[in-house]
Amino acid sequence: MNLKLILCFAASLLILACGENKESESKLSPAIVDNPVTANSVDSEKRVGPKMEFTENRHHFGEIKEGEVVNYSFKFKNVGDADVLISAADGSCGCTVPSFSKEPIKPGKTGSIDVSFDSKGRHGMQSKTVTVIANTIPNSKVLTISAEVISAK
Repeated sequence: MNLKLILCFAASLLILACGENKESESKLSPAIVDNPVTANSVDSEKRVGPKMEFTENRHHFGEIKEGEVVNYSFKFKNVGDADVLISAADGSCGCTVPSFSKEPIKPGKTGSIDVSFDSKGRHGMQSKTVTVIANTIPNSKVLTISAEVISAK
């Protein structure tokens, strides 16, 4: 008899414990789960963030003589609504050296990634890349340079 009484009491507690809690439901609000990157609201569509728009992402130098150092400046505009901050620009090899401004690029302003290619010890068709890392979405952009290196005679 005692066992039946204890089981009934335990079952009653379990049923009461599993009941709905209206208080916790009323504390939820959409602001808690609002993620501007994934939200489908009018406000999130207005938020662009920093955005680089390059005039071109490839440049071909044509024929150059071995040992010649050539340079090119990839121009871009910040078409977003926040400052673009470039954190790195890495060449695919030691012969390709990029440089960039460490200063923020304001919305509507322009900037550049300057690339220097040293053809010393290179022959034939060469294609090199520069990977730019910034606070944009996506956070990287690949720029490509190429040249036909002709032996210096």
